Amino acid sequence: MTTLIIGLIVFFGVHFLPVFADRRARYISKIGELPYKGVYAVVSLVGFGLILLGKADAPFISIWQPPQVLSLVPKLLMLPAFILLVAAYIPSNIKQKVRHPMLLAVKLWALGHLMINGDLASILLFGSFLIYCVVDMISVNRRSEWQKPELKPFYMTVVVVIVGVGVYGAVAMNHAKLFGVPIF
Repeated sequence: MTTLIIGLIVFFGVHFLPVFADRRARYISKIGELPYKGVYAVVSLVGFGLILLGKADAPFISIWQPPQVLSLVPKLLMLPAFILLVAAYIPSNIKQKVRHPMLLAVKLWALGHLMINGDLASILLFGSFLIYCVVDMISVNRRSEWQKPELKPFYMTVVVVIVGVGVYGAVAMNHAKLFGVPIF
C-alpha cells in the first residue's frame, strides 16, 4: 500500500503544479519551459509507474461491499469516457460542448470504478483521480476563459465516436488480460 500512496503523491504532486500558476511560472523562469516539461513528464511517469506497481501489490482491505447492481455502472460510463478521451486528442465538435474532455473522461472512469470497488487501494486510486479532476476543472475554469474551438466537419465527430467505441470494445474484451478483472 505504501508504494501506491507514494505513487499517488508523486503523480498528483506534479499534476497540481499548474493549479498554482505562480509556482509553475517560477519553475519555468528558473529552468526554462522545455526542461520543465521534461521534468514534469519524467516525474509523472515515475508516479504513474509507482501507482501501477502499488495497486498490483496492495493487499485487499475491504471497506464496503458494493451491491451487485452497481456492476453495470462502469460499463455504461466507460463508453462516453472513451469517446471523450479520444475527443481530447482528435479535433471534433465534441469540444464545442465539452471544455475538458480528458478530465471529464477520467472523472467518469474514476466514478464508475469507485462505485464497484470497495477495497481501500481502489478507493485511494479512483478517489484520488476523481478529486484531482474536480479540482483541476475548477482551477482551469478560474484561470482562463473558454475559447470554443472552431467548428469541424461533422465526419470528424463521427470518427471520434467510432474510434472511442472501438477502443471501448477492445478494452472491454481484454479487461481480464489487462487488469486481471473480467467484466463479462
